[in-house]
Amino acid sequence: MDTATETVTPLDEGFEWAIVEIFGHRKHAGRSREEERFGAKMLRIDVPTIGVNQAEGKPAEVGGVESWTTHWYGGASLFSYTLTDEATVMRINRPYVSASRYIAPPDRYDGDAAEDVSILDDVDDEPRF
Repeated sequence: MDTATETVTPLDEGFEWAIVEIFGHRKHAGRSREEERFGAKMLRIDVPTIGVNQAEGKPAEVGGVESWTTHWYGGASLFSYTLTDEATVMRINRPYVSASRYIAPPDRYDGDAAEDVSILDDVDDEPRF
């Protein structure tokens, strides 16, 4: 396996969107094509790195690719090759965004604290049986 990082480029001729499993252990989703390297035919798959909009905490939309990570594999190492579309590839590679924290609702008594205490003055201190 060989890995490199590239700048963002438009989808070139010969690329197709795919999900690739390697030896049944690793899974990559990206744009792929067959290339000759080192005198042998190899699979090239470019996996997108998608940025997160920190202000809203939501992943970038389709086309919000920051960079591509390239992997090359020999044909014998392929376990599964599934064709797909761009939206599916971007959804698979989007970064994890943790759930927002729960914020407790405001107190149900919005009035003055002295008024809230006066309500309790009417209650007897002795328990009733």
